[in-house]
Amino acid sequence: MNVSSSPHHTGADAPQTEPEIHRLFHQLNNQLCIVLAHAELLEAKAQDSTNRARAAQVVKSVLDAMGTAKDMRRRSEPPAAR
Repeated sequence: MNVSSSPHHTGADAPQTEPEIHRLFHQLNNQLCIVLAHAELLEAKAQDSTNRARAAQVVKSVLDAMGTAKDMRRRSEPPAAR
């Protein structure tokens, strides 16, 4: 797949507008929510403590990633919007 033809690629020299950044953060959060839901299902249905612990670690990591994305979004906002 050609990266430049991907709908998510805007090119290195393309300026990112605030609405575009907001859309990308929203899309990232939606994707992380899907991963979180799957990890929670795996954790709930795990038949042994080893697999439950692995799924719990994925849940924790996704929650950490969601927090990082939220922090990045907040820091990318102009000072007047904070």
